[in-house]
Amino acid sequence: MKTIALPDGTAVPALGQGSWMMAEDPARRADEIAALRAGIDLGLTLIDTAEMYADGESERLVGEAIAGRRDSMFLVSKAYPQNASRDRLPQACEASLRRLGTDRLDLYLLHWRGGVPLAETVAAMERLVAAGKILRWGVSNLDTDDMEELVAAGGAGCAADQILYNLTRRGPEHDVLPWLAQRGIPVMAYSPVEQGRLAGHPALGALAADRHVTAAQLALAWLLARDDVIAIPKAGTLAHVHANRAAADLTLTPADLARLDHLFPRPTRPVPLEML
Repeated sequence: MKTIALPDGTAVPALGQGSWMMAEDPARRADEIAALRAGIDLGLTLIDTAEMYADGESERLVGEAIAGRRDSMFLVSKAYPQNASRDRLPQACEASLRRLGTDRLDLYLLHWRGGVPLAETVAAMERLVAAGKILRWGVSNLDTDDMEELVAAGGAGCAADQILYNLTRRGPEHDVLPWLAQRGIPVMAYSPVEQGRLAGHPALGALAADRHVTAAQLALAWLLARDDVIAIPKAGTLAHVHANRAAADLTLTPADLARLDHLFPRPTRPVPLEML
């Protein structure tokens, strides 16, 4: 499995597992846990979740899936912006740790920017690091201007920026991706298959068929071709997680990349960072 280096030198899998929209249907719970466990067996040991997902139930599901295997995992969770204050962030973190059944997070993210000053959030994150509750911290859905402000507010220790980035959302290539790359901060790409919509894209499907893969695998392989992106697709079934893992072994040729650029050209000018 290809790895991506975090700013502190820690290597994490370039392909992880997301959990957004997991734990929303009790009838799917057993399949979702089995998929997460299968992904771990396949080397997808980075799992991303958030206190927002299914109102905390996603964290409980992930906690059940990783039980007995915590030490081999790289566990990521995210805090609501309203919980990112000096007083509330420690409480939010403790609640996430309880739901996950662990004593620490490998990476704790501010889910998106809210009304709490970034300097206060940075200070609260650093206190959690000092207390051993989290090993490192980062952000999500922050654009270049936000990142500049974060660093100016003392946030040079930011370890990652989780953003919406896929073949149909290439705006970050103009600004935030180069900004982060210059500082050795990787991107975590959420919704890498555009919540499944790229899987049904006819032209992408035709190109994928030429390579004897699926459209979703091709979309993931395009992201994984970069040296600064961690993709975190969700897979709720065993078949889906195996298909995602196979995408990590797909090498795209220059001709493939050129055809993908033709099908999904990046915007001609910078655009505001998009969110789902």
